[in-house]
Amino acid sequence: MSRLSEIPLSVLDLAPITSGSDATTALRNSRELAQQAEGLGYHRYWFAEHHNMPGIASSAPAVLIGHIADATSTIRVGSGGVMLPNHAPLVVAEQFGMLEALHPGRIDLGIGRAPGTDQKTARALRRTEAGLSAENFPQELTELIKYFEGTADLNAVPAAGNKPPIWLLGSSGYSAQAAGLLGLPFAFAHHFSAQNTLPALELYRRHFRPSEVLQEPYAMVCASVIVADTDEHARYIAGPGALSFVRLRQGSPAPLATPQEAADYPYTEIDELVIEDRMSSQIIGSPSTVRSGLDELMESTAADELMVTTIVHGHEDRLRSFELLGEVAERTPSMGRSAAHT
Repeated sequence: MSRLSEIPLSVLDLAPITSGSDATTALRNSRELAQQAEGLGYHRYWFAEHHNMPGIASSAPAVLIGHIADATSTIRVGSGGVMLPNHAPLVVAEQFGMLEALHPGRIDLGIGRAPGTDQKTARALRRTEAGLSAENFPQELTELIKYFEGTADLNAVPAAGNKPPIWLLGSSGYSAQAAGLLGLPFAFAHHFSAQNTLPALELYRRHFRPSEVLQEPYAMVCASVIVADTDEHARYIAGPGALSFVRLRQGSPAPLATPQEAADYPYTEIDELVIEDRMSSQIIGSPSTVRSGLDELMESTAADELMVTTIVHGHEDRLRSFELLGEVAERTPSMGRSAAHT
């Protein structure tokens, strides 16, 4: 039997803003997708934090998490992640303590150690140069945890006593080692750092120390996956995501193009090489093609959970992709809901 049918399956959503549409529609689409994912038996639904990106609406994960938790009833909702250098630890503790108090047992706090944006935007978020470096991450993480545990020198209401599960997110070895040493669950960004996936997971497991949170390592891998009824259609609707990456590298991010706009774009030879490298780690195709690709990924990583992000222009195509993926993974509404604190 495929491991894919035995492990929790989750969603990472960037709330993509498409050409010809707007952020309001993107957020409404995320709500509908979250409700579908819950009905299909997906385990958790996370939002990534992005700023100054005209094609991404998920700039305020805490607000979105509360909205989606209100619109659902059983699926876990969280951040994938909050970029800690962008925020004062006290503010994060208050926000996620509030979310956990409102939706007990359903909130996840995924933490990243890099700003995840340009320095100008990072300064605008923090309003100071202090704390913008990832070198401050250990101290800020410690401060954040103290607020939840009630051991800080001030009261972070309602964080104390309302601590959601904390995950460390990473795309290299640093967070992997930190998560292992702290005995925390670890989520790796395979979707944009595939070359580091296996080394980071090895570091996490090798450095893991049992804690009050986990007795054994718990690793989740996030992959870029697009499922359609045919390989040809899947490749066609994957085009806008590839074009978005090209535009991002050019310093000109834009709303997500249509598949035809992506197909008609005048790519250079360098663009083609960039796309080929980027797409090589993505799993795109019909259900049988995707099943084969995911089986290989799960076997190589031995991941305890799979999270999937799907960037396509058409909302119906995205809904269909997660529907087909649920069938590939033999998902049922009752699966993946009893994974304890994770």
